[in-house]
Amino acid sequence: MLRLVLSLVLLDPTAVAEVSQRNVPVPRILTPDGDRLGYAPVPRPYAGARRLTGMLLGHDPVTRTNVLCGGAVINSRSRSLVLTAAHCLYQHGRAIKQLAFLPGYDEQPRMGIWPAVRTWVPAKWRSQPYSPDLLPYDIGLVGVVRRKRPLEDVTGRGLPRLTTGRGTELRGLELLGYPGGKGYPGTQMYRCVADTVEALSEEPGLMVTRNCHAAAGGSGGPALYGDAVAGVVSSSSPLKDQKGYTVLTRLSAPVFERMFAKADKSMQLIPSG
Repeated sequence: MLRLVLSLVLLDPTAVAEVSQRNVPVPRILTPDGDRLGYAPVPRPYAGARRLTGMLLGHDPVTRTNVLCGGAVINSRSRSLVLTAAHCLYQHGRAIKQLAFLPGYDEQPRMGIWPAVRTWVPAKWRSQPYSPDLLPYDIGLVGVVRRKRPLEDVTGRGLPRLTTGRGTELRGLELLGYPGGKGYPGTQMYRCVADTVEALSEEPGLMVTRNCHAAAGGSGGPALYGDAVAGVVSSSSPLKDQKGYTVLTRLSAPVFERMFAKADKSMQLIPSG
């Protein structure tokens, strides 16, 4: 079992990072035409799960900085839920404001701008100061405004969820997001193919990949296993690391399932219009 240490850092969505020439060694890159971080642009037009992935924007009123993360529509009865990382919604003990989801964003919001009306993160994420011990709880949900047509009526049916337990290893995951900083436009979706191993021995656990080194802006993007979402991009080793790795918070029962049930029930009570 690989056990993570304190070298982990949360991705700073506002950072413009200077990175080394090769953060992922060439033999480890699984993505066709993958760059120094293992990523490659998603072919246009976006379809399937990529159409359900988008950009999540917000603002921290205390630091007066904008937040840029990824997110993905997750299938729910309310048809109005977006999956992302908890730190994209709640940082330094305070909630991010003015959140909005832009599905399938490709240099413009092709399927509209969907303001958030509610957010959910695990209780531990809200109540405890940040430490690497909280990374297994770095997962959150956004309920977006229910218009005459709910979100899934516009994007198509949301991603099914794949909950995994301790010891899970997945091969051939696809990580999606909107990396920014040196060499990236920040307005286009990128993908990285990854194999993962278990990162912690206790529930709810994490997965780590050394095939991808997520840059700023990649937080909250989905980790897809086939047609299902197995987790979200949480954090990475420092971008100066020449053998960088990325940590994924997985959809673990019962932590995620309880939060999902609460969020879906709450959003069903919000009237459309």
